[in-house]
Amino acid sequence: MVTNKPWLQTYPEEIPSSLTYPNQPVQDYLKKAADDHPEKIAIHFMGKEFTYRTIYELSLKLASYLQELGIEKGDRVAIMLPNIPQAVISYYGILMAGGIVVQTNPLYTERELEYQMKDSGSKAIITMDILFPRVTKVKQQTDLQHVIVTAIKEFLPFPKNLLYPFVQKKQYGIVVNVRHEGSNHLLTEILKQPTKTLKEYEFDFEEDLALLQYTGGTTGFPKGVMLTHRNLVANASMCKAWLYKCKPGQEVVLGLLPFFHVYGMTTVLILSVMEAHKMVLLPKFDVETTLKTIQKQRPTLFPGAPTIYIGLLNHPDLKKYDLSSIDSCISGSAALPVEVQQKFEEITGGKLVEGYGLTESSPVTHSNFLWDRPRVKGSIGVPWPDTNAAILSLETGEFLPPGEVGEIVVNGPQVMKGYWNRPEETAQSLKDGWLLTGDLGYMDDQGYFYVVDRKKDMIIAGGYNIYPREIEEVLYEHPAVQEVVAAGIPDPYRGETVKAYIVLKEGATANKEELNEFARKYLAAYKVPRLYEFRNELPKTAVGKILKRALIDEEKKKLTDDQEKQA
Repeated sequence: MVTNKPWLQTYPEEIPSSLTYPNQPVQDYLKKAADDHPEKIAIHFMGKEFTYRTIYELSLKLASYLQELGIEKGDRVAIMLPNIPQAVISYYGILMAGGIVVQTNPLYTERELEYQMKDSGSKAIITMDILFPRVTKVKQQTDLQHVIVTAIKEFLPFPKNLLYPFVQKKQYGIVVNVRHEGSNHLLTEILKQPTKTLKEYEFDFEEDLALLQYTGGTTGFPKGVMLTHRNLVANASMCKAWLYKCKPGQEVVLGLLPFFHVYGMTTVLILSVMEAHKMVLLPKFDVETTLKTIQKQRPTLFPGAPTIYIGLLNHPDLKKYDLSSIDSCISGSAALPVEVQQKFEEITGGKLVEGYGLTESSPVTHSNFLWDRPRVKGSIGVPWPDTNAAILSLETGEFLPPGEVGEIVVNGPQVMKGYWNRPEETAQSLKDGWLLTGDLGYMDDQGYFYVVDRKKDMIIAGGYNIYPREIEEVLYEHPAVQEVVAAGIPDPYRGETVKAYIVLKEGATANKEELNEFARKYLAAYKVPRLYEFRNELPKTAVGKILKRALIDEEKKKLTDDQEKQA
């Protein structure tokens, strides 16, 4: 165990080094918010608002219905919804019933959905009408016994609720009608029923699971990360401590990060309820809609991802919108380019800092300070309260001193219990109480941590170790570049060679010769990309993380196809 924690010396006096975590399951925080602030607005959605009392009562109705369907403590229930009020009600309703939430991406294909339902053993799923046909096709191959269906229109204000079905038909080309009978259930019918007394369960705060959160699955099959009530409460409590200038019940949180991603779930869905803040929900990221929403709803907290901030900054009419309400933003899911950070702070007048974490740590372990401390360029910040971190040598497995690159390892109350039904993979990731992150990095003398790259993304070209993040940081500084990803692709001579995939800003021009000349000013010759490819967009996850692995797989397929042609 590393006992020397130099980062604690950098903490402002308002942030304690250790916290006390109430022995309460996640769902108790919704009851407390409803008891203490019954008439306070919990959710704003497309012009309609819902109080904490309303959301609690609707969650309670869903919970009692789930218990009537036979859901017992420890049963898994999936949620396949975007950020709409029904997603909040479903999340807390499942937990109140004693179930374990299985967050499911609405963009999943039938194959991905079938895999996750089989792997989790989910007994029921709550989904949208337009996704019902997809669920129906896989249901027989899984343990799913019940499908609960809702529609976006059900929680929209008049007249949007009448108009939305026409918009949906135009957008998706389908109209789905589901009857409330047999194993199919309509959420609208469920929520009309009188509230019934719930069967109470004893909760083990330390051991009982609240969530199975599946990893992205960019390499191999997705794994179900087992997160306990303590994991989630601890991480949200740490977030609350970090945001020490935020006032309980007075913040407006922009809920743009999807709840089916652990970062959006913790920093918006759980933290907002814990603090009785108002959530402004958006079901998907659309630049213009987001800008209009910020101007009208005046959010103060805006957890996001680099691609979201980049998208807003590059909108041609950005200056027409007032974003001055934004006070605090913590960026996660990918590296935050310094240029993006600086420009966003200029536009909003607020603070945008980079944080770091993994699904396996609920997710946040590190962050930069929002206030009262100078910015540390290129750093992911310091560990959060009760969080320990260190750098492990890849060669010896020993802890390394400041300045030396190795694998970042962490431990703390937010670290997962393990992977669902995967003891061997759990043992590979959790060693001697430490979570091995798979990220390469180093710590400086002050306790600030720096990520140099993913262990599996490191490029070895001609015997040199090359970190793609360093290349990306340089190319992001070119005025024509909107997005960039650097990757190692197979090369018969060097083993691997560096290729840069570029998305240019709207109206901007640049060619590979210009970018090459620019890169050579800041990078050693062996790090400069040998290849450039210009694209209109890059493949991304739902939360905006660029899928580097998909690009590498494309290159490998091209190489294989070329070899087959030559043969």
